[in-house]
Amino acid sequence: MAADRPFARELGDFLRARRSRLRPQDVGLEPGPRRKVAGLRREEIALLAGLSTDYYQRMEQGRDVRPSDDVLDALATALSLDEGERRHLFTLARAARRPKPAQARRAPEHVPDGTRRLLRTMGTPAVVLGLHLDLLAWNGLAEELFGAPADFPPHRHNTLVALFQDPETRMRCPDWEATALQYIGMLRTAVATDPSHPRATQIIGELSIRSADFRRFWARHDVRETVHGTKLVRHPQVGDIAVEWDTYPLPGNPGPVLLVYTAEPDSPDAERLQLLASMRAAKERRDARERRDAREGRQEPTGGRTRHEGRRGPTDM
Repeated sequence: MAADRPFARELGDFLRARRSRLRPQDVGLEPGPRRKVAGLRREEIALLAGLSTDYYQRMEQGRDVRPSDDVLDALATALSLDEGERRHLFTLARAARRPKPAQARRAPEHVPDGTRRLLRTMGTPAVVLGLHLDLLAWNGLAEELFGAPADFPPHRHNTLVALFQDPETRMRCPDWEATALQYIGMLRTAVATDPSHPRATQIIGELSIRSADFRRFWARHDVRETVHGTKLVRHPQVGDIAVEWDTYPLPGNPGPVLLVYTAEPDSPDAERLQLLASMRAAKERRDARERRDAREGRQEPTGGRTRHEGRRGPTDM
């Protein structure tokens, strides 16, 4: 039955993961000498939430249970959920109340032409990410900072896939585990809106097969609604650059987001970003000169390879 109710299945998995992370002493219970599980038992959560054990067990099993908002409030308190986790719980449970899964509207993700023009004119690295962390567009400074996504086929333009499968991405990300957990939490939040989305299924399936780290992190059921943060990038030529990133929603429901990376003004990190901008400008001038010479028959074009000297991609953005 759970296979036909993706929201109920996701809700059950989330409850089970949140229950397993709690210890008896976290909620004022005596641990006892003969516990077989690290987290709380189902009956203990049911008791704390004022539910029957059978009712709560049916929820964890992804069965046809439609909890009221009062029940969800009680569960959120019993499980010590933070605000983001509480919203995630309500999103899944309210969707699971429907007699049948609603037909999801899955329009192709689109980057407006105006946004693409904005990217080209921005004096700082910026990218556009889709709902499932697909890299939809980027500017030259983002390419300088993170690598060259164009070297990979479009279906591989995903920041989470690159983070787990591309060695250079991992090399450029000194805080790799923290970044991975953050991105996985963002994907988990996206999955709550449409658990059976083909793109989500493809990404999760591929990474689950190829990465033990991903399987371990994904099983935690962490959720993130992050709209800003900090990131350390280890650039092979310039060195470590600490950047802050903020997200700006684009049209759609839900739609892509614009991520903009900046550095503290007058800081060494800002100077390094400026150095990257100078490097990028020099490469673009050289590429333009080579294309002009090729048109005039003076030499063969390099095919743009000088833009990505010694670098691969896509890397983590």
